[in-house]
Amino acid sequence: MVRKGLSMLLAAYPDIEVVGEAEEGNEAVLLAQTLHPDVILMDLSMPNGLDGFLAGKKIHGLLPEIGIIALTMHDEEVFIQQAIKIGARGYILKNSQSDVLVSAIYEVHKGRPYFRTSVSEEKIKQWLETKEDEPLPSVLTDREKEIVRLTVLGFTNKQIADKLMISNKTVENHKTNIMTKLKFTTKHDLIQFAIRNGYFDIVVEK
Repeated sequence: MVRKGLSMLLAAYPDIEVVGEAEEGNEAVLLAQTLHPDVILMDLSMPNGLDGFLAGKKIHGLLPEIGIIALTMHDEEVFIQQAIKIGARGYILKNSQSDVLVSAIYEVHKGRPYFRTSVSEEKIKQWLETKEDEPLPSVLTDREKEIVRLTVLGFTNKQIADKLMISNKTVENHKTNIMTKLKFTTKHDLIQFAIRNGYFDIVVEK
């Protein structure tokens, strides 16, 4: 129903053509490769098959010229950051007015980002300018990266020490060095840094 409603809405604009619809992420990837649309409206929370994040990541990797707009009910920072990370250049909420949706399509088609969320434009600009292939920052050692990951996942100093087979004091020293190197003052800063740089994907080995 939502898809059909969107198609009917966009049909009223003579310079916009809906070339295809997908029920789930796998189909979206296949249609993107077949139809090569200029813009894709991607629901992030599709119940079947690939979700919007995984489908968007695949499409962006195969066809980076396609402008992906995330269409979602989620207005939290973590969702917006992850959408940017997989290549989305637009992000609008499902309860947005129709003119917001159309404006997003026009702007993203022109190569300009379009985000309408509660998050500040300054933060979004910073996330957009963060290059995924740059190690942010390279000043962190592998051990420090492990400690960042375990910290943001909620491990205590003792649990980190046991997992990495080091002393509590060593963990504390590492944490102090990490915050100094990154010029952070709060754990929130550290969590946002870890999300941006894919630290949740790091596998810690003993």
